[in-house]
Amino acid sequence: MDLTDEQKRKVSEWVSEGLDLSEIQQNLREEFELSLTYLDVRFLVDDLDLELKDAKRKPSAHDDLHAQPAAQQPADSGAETAEFADLEPAGQDGVTVEVDRVTKPGAVVSGKVTFSDGKASNWALDQTGRLVLEGADEGYKPSQEDLQAFQQELSRQLQQQGF
Repeated sequence: MDLTDEQKRKVSEWVSEGLDLSEIQQNLREEFELSLTYLDVRFLVDDLDLELKDAKRKPSAHDDLHAQPAAQQPADSGAETAEFADLEPAGQDGVTVEVDRVTKPGAVVSGKVTFSDGKASNWALDQTGRLVLEGADEGYKPSQEDLQAFQQELSRQLQQQGF
């Protein structure tokens, strides 16, 4: 992908401001009408030798799981489940996140989350950066605090694994 010097400068600015990959992806689409996948944006940041900040900032509207469209993936059919990576100690507010050793088809990375109320759900991050939650009890919605803790713990674990 060839970007102009101005576009590269803007990406550098966004990274220095602490924006995450999905926010950079959205800004590229809105400001320059560039449609890049989440992975392409990750490679772009790497190619520009930029390092994302691990900013402890207040969640924005972009961080809200419900604001992101969810891709429909088939529910677990009871087939042999993927092996899970070793469970990390409980995350914030008792939310735990596991990352699959074998990623589900159609996902960049996938795993399981257990919320503070004990309800579990499968999650997947697709190639466009959309986060999908599935497999929880029908109608179940985790609390906003659990969703934020899940996103933070997921981000931490993915960074540890080099994503």
